[in-house]
Amino acid sequence: MVLLWPEGKMPNSRGVEVHDSIARQRIWMVGQPRIYAFMATKSEQTGTSVLVIPGGGYIKQAYETAGITFAKWLNSLGINAFVLLHRNPASPDVEESSTAPTMDAQRAIKWIRSNATRLGIDPNRIGVMGCSAGGHVSACVSTVADDMASVGDSLDSVAFRPDFAILVSPVISMSDAIVHRGSKLCLLGKDRASDKTFADRWSMELHVNAQNPPSLMIHASDDPAVSPLNSVRFYEALMANGVKKSSLHIFPFGKHSIAVRNQPGSTAHWPQIAEDWMREIGVLK
Repeated sequence: MVLLWPEGKMPNSRGVEVHDSIARQRIWMVGQPRIYAFMATKSEQTGTSVLVIPGGGYIKQAYETAGITFAKWLNSLGINAFVLLHRNPASPDVEESSTAPTMDAQRAIKWIRSNATRLGIDPNRIGVMGCSAGGHVSACVSTVADDMASVGDSLDSVAFRPDFAILVSPVISMSDAIVHRGSKLCLLGKDRASDKTFADRWSMELHVNAQNPPSLMIHASDDPAVSPLNSVRFYEALMANGVKKSSLHIFPFGKHSIAVRNQPGSTAHWPQIAEDWMREIGVLK
C-alpha cells in the first residue's frame, strides 16, 4: 500500500482528519488517498501496468468488484495493477469537490511512472482502467491538460497522462441529455450542478485533444444507469482529434458496470476483446 501525498502536502485539503468508512465491500470515505499494488508473477511479467479506478457514483468506491477483481484479471495477462482509492468529492476535508478525484489519479500515475525502474515496469506502457464514475476519473486523467497534482516535490516533473485507457460503462458527460445524475450531483455539488459552464468543464467529450491516449470503451445498450451515448460521444471526440487506435464496443446486454465474469451472450467476450486490443495497439507484448 502506498500513500500518495507527503504528510502535510496534500492539495485541496482543509486539514480535517478523515477516517476510512467501509461497508458492504464499498469504501464510502477515504482517509488517505492511496494505491494497492498487485504485481504480475515474474514468469508472466510483461512490463505493462494499469491504474484501476473503482466506480460508485462519486459517493462510494466498489473496491472489490470494480477494483481488486479487475486487478486479478489484469495479473492473469501479465499486467501489473494498482488499485486507487481516491478522495470522494463529499469528503469534509476537500475544499474543491470536483478536482479531488482527478488530483489523486494524476498523482497515482506520477508515482507509478517515477518508480518504474525500481518496480521493473515500462514507464511508457502505463494505462488506466475505470468503471462507471471510475471511468469518468479515468477519462479525466486521460484528457485534462492541467497538472492538478503539483505539490513542489520530485514528482512534479513526471508525466501524468496514461498511455492507454480502458473505460467500462463510463460516465463521460455532464450534459443533462445523457448524464448519470447521481454522479453529476456528487461531483459538482447541488449548488453548481445547474451551472452549464461548470458542467461543461467536466464533460470530457468536450476537451479531448490529440494528446489523449488510445482508449477502449465497453458499454451495454441496456445500461439503465449510464447511457451508452457517453461512450459514443467520447469515441466521436477521439476520432475527431486523430486518436485513431481507439475502439468502441456496445453490446446489446450487460446492464451497468459490466463485470469480468458471468456476462450475458456476446458481452462475455469483452475481456478477450480488451486483451486483443492492448496487443493490437502495442502496449501488451
